Amino acid sequence: MRLRHVALLAVALVAAGCGSTHAGSGRATVWVTRDRGAHVLHVGKVPAGISAMQAVTRLDKVETKFGGRYLRSVDGVAEHGRRAWFYYVNGYLADRASTDYRLHAGDVLWWDYRSWRDPAQDPVVVGAFPEPFLNGYAGTTRPAVVVTRDLTAGRKVARSLHARVMSKPVHGADVLFLDGPGPLRFRAVGAVPPGSPVRLRFTGDWHLLLRRPFPFRFRYTVP
Repeated sequence: MRLRHVALLAVALVAAGCGSTHAGSGRATVWVTRDRGAHVLHVGKVPAGISAMQAVTRLDKVETKFGGRYLRSVDGVAEHGRRAWFYYVNGYLADRASTDYRLHAGDVLWWDYRSWRDPAQDPVVVGAFPEPFLNGYAGTTRPAVVVTRDLTAGRKVARSLHARVMSKPVHGADVLFLDGPGPLRFRAVGAVPPGSPVRLRFTGDWHLLLRRPFPFRFRYTVP
């Protein structure tokens, strides 16, 4: 059982993205945090086209294993028990070795050191918003839809996401449910593999969704 957990963790942690043929030019953003984003260690920019592993090594001192495909330690913060380094691309938990995922222009690469119960937990997080609506995953984007009864809010939020306002979700599209006033809450609905359509649900002041930088970046969920 221990070996199975190690194998799963190796796949999930070093994972990064479904395959795309061209990473393109431009730059990507890199975040390095710990404890589900509670502590921000580094934020920087790297050229598109390099791997997710190469990106973190440009910002930090790292230790690896499994032939360099697994991130063991960043600046002395090393895996221990069920605490390890995971990473996300545009809000998706990665799905392949970080040496295999090539960053695309506009990608948000987020390495986070945290505890885990299952290597595949937290498959989608909201802290990288407006991703994945703008840049998708592995260079592939999906149609985007904002579902709301508030047309004024819906149109403004949809414009920022290059999305359409609809009365119900559209199959195959990334969906933002804009629920209106209420206790602040923002989270992913359901678990999906990287690159699959996401469904995010937001309740509260919709103006927060238009702020840049996004006020809840580095957060897995709100609250």
